[in-house]
Amino acid sequence: MGMDRLIRRVLALLRRSSHGPISFVRHFSYKDIKKGTDDFQRIIYSNSHGTAYKAKLQDGGVALVKEVGAFDQENDVFYREVQLLGRLHHRHLLPLRGFCTGHKTKRLLVFDNIENGSLKEHLSDPLKTPLSWRTRLQIAIGVASALEYLLLFADPPMYHVSISSTNIMLDDQFTAKVADVGLFTSVGNHITVPHASCSEECMVQEHGNIILQLGVLILELITGQCSEKGGADLIQWIQESRFASSMHKMIDPDLGNNYDSRELKNLLSVAKLCIKSGDKPKFSIPQILHYLQKTVDIPRD
Repeated sequence: MGMDRLIRRVLALLRRSSHGPISFVRHFSYKDIKKGTDDFQRIIYSNSHGTAYKAKLQDGGVALVKEVGAFDQENDVFYREVQLLGRLHHRHLLPLRGFCTGHKTKRLLVFDNIENGSLKEHLSDPLKTPLSWRTRLQIAIGVASALEYLLLFADPPMYHVSISSTNIMLDDQFTAKVADVGLFTSVGNHITVPHASCSEECMVQEHGNIILQLGVLILELITGQCSEKGGADLIQWIQESRFASSMHKMIDPDLGNNYDSRELKNLLSVAKLCIKSGDKPKFSIPQILHYLQKTVDIPRD
C-alpha cells in the first residue's frame, strides 16, 4: 500500500471512529517539520519515551513535535497510535494536532502549541517571571486531573505517561498540559493495551510509578528544583527523619513569603504519601486528586 493511500486511510479512520468524538488530525510534511525544528536541533526534552522538539510552523504557530523512537513496524501500527491519541480530550492534556512520516523509520507526532514553554523553564530560568503559589497549586491539581482521565476514562487506559517539569507544558494562561502520553512502551515499538497484555500486577506497578512521578513533580513545584535521575535527590530529602525541620529552607526562594503555610504542609503530605507508595500504592489517582482539591481549596475543573 502506497504512503499517500495509507495517509488517506488513517485520516478516514480518524473521522469515522466509533469510539467518540475526535479532533481533526493533520498530516504534516517531513520537510516542514524538519525546517520548523531547525533540522531537529530545537530539543525540548529527551527521555526513554523519545525526544520532543519545538517547531515553528508555516502558519506562524508553535508546536511540540515528538519522535516515536526507532520505529520499525508497519505503518498501520503507528496510525493506530495516532487514532488513539486523537480521541483524547482533556483540558490538561496537550492536544494532538497531527502526525508526520519521514525517511526510513522516522515517525513523528505533532502536538498543540506551547506558548509559555515547559514548567522546567519557569522553575529554572531566572529571566522568567516566577510562578505564583496559586499557579503552582493549580498545576499540581491539573496534572492529577489529567492522570485521572488517562487511567479511568481513556479507552484503552493510558499507562505509558511521563510526568516531570520537563514535559509539563504551560499555555498562555499557565494552564498545565501533560505532553508525554502514549501507548508505545519505553523498551519497544509495539502498542500495549494494559487490560490485554499486562497482568494485574503489572498495572499496579505502572499505577504506582505514575503516583511516584506525581509526588516528585509536587516537590519540584514547591522547591523550584528541577530534579534529575527520577527525582532521587528530592525523594531522599522528603524521606529524611529531619525533613520537617528543613521544610522551609527547601521552599523556592522565588516564592518569598507568598504562600499559605497550611497549604504547603498539606501539599508536602500528599507528595510524601505519593513517594511512599512505591510499587504497591494504597490509594489511587482519583483519591489523590480529591485530597488535593480538598486541602488546597481549588475547585475541580
